Amino acid sequence: MNQGAWRVQRDCQWKLSVPFHEPRGIPSGFDLVFTHIPMSHRARIIVLGVITVLACNAVAFLPRIPQPADYHNFADQRVFIGVPNFLNVSSNAPFLAVGIWGLICTLWPRDSSRPMFITPAERWPWAILALGVTLTCFGSAYYHWAPDNARLVWDRLPMTMGFMSLLAALMMERIHLRAGLLALGPLLLLGLASVAQWYRSEMHGAGDLRLYLMVQFYTLTLILLILWLFPPRYSRGADLVMAMGLYVLAKIFEVLDRPIFNLGHIVSGHTLKHLAAALAVLWIFRMLTLRRSVAHAGG
Repeated sequence: MNQGAWRVQRDCQWKLSVPFHEPRGIPSGFDLVFTHIPMSHRARIIVLGVITVLACNAVAFLPRIPQPADYHNFADQRVFIGVPNFLNVSSNAPFLAVGIWGLICTLWPRDSSRPMFITPAERWPWAILALGVTLTCFGSAYYHWAPDNARLVWDRLPMTMGFMSLLAALMMERIHLRAGLLALGPLLLLGLASVAQWYRSEMHGAGDLRLYLMVQFYTLTLILLILWLFPPRYSRGADLVMAMGLYVLAKIFEVLDRPIFNLGHIVSGHTLKHLAAALAVLWIFRMLTLRRSVAHAGG
């Protein structure tokens, strides 16, 4: 191996093994989320671990959370051009557009002079997020065509891909590159297992959503904690908070499905949920195209 090739290999290995340390000289307003807490990197990881252990124990001691009996009874069940539940089915189309755009952005970036990622390995969780969003279009449309528990599995599986890959991406960028990359596979398996566990519990007449709800909601909480506790490698961290806010709005629309539909029988809350969730993911991929590394922006 020649000296140049050895140097490249050495640098790549170094980038995959070293932890991140708080960057100095972050411009004012550079990241509106990260707080400069007088705490070591190791101490921040311990705080995150303790909170996670407490959350897991709290969920484990909760009583079983069954899925509501009327979960599949959506407000808007109108048929159009032969498609049942037309708006709830067709409103998944934005997920396909956003997912494909995300795949193009992460795997085939246009501007080679300004790399989207400091280390090429960082692209993989973002690409899996884009794939999950793309598959959500098909899984959710399939479910809403004729809603039942068996079809709901295919709606929820790609959603867990999105939640877990986003968590792994933030772990790679803010905590430790190699640890986040190694955690990607187990996190994806945990997401899939949460759906399988819920469906198995439903098949045995004792539906339990605890693990699935933790995968969805605690993952988002964990992402916000990572944004708050750990310094950024890239700018525009506040865009992730904006995306989280849009997802919260989507869940509010979901809860208000029938009241929103009853306002004028124009559109239901669940249809608006799909649109708001797609906008949240669009905001994330927009962030990837606009952000810059801390070192470049600070220089």
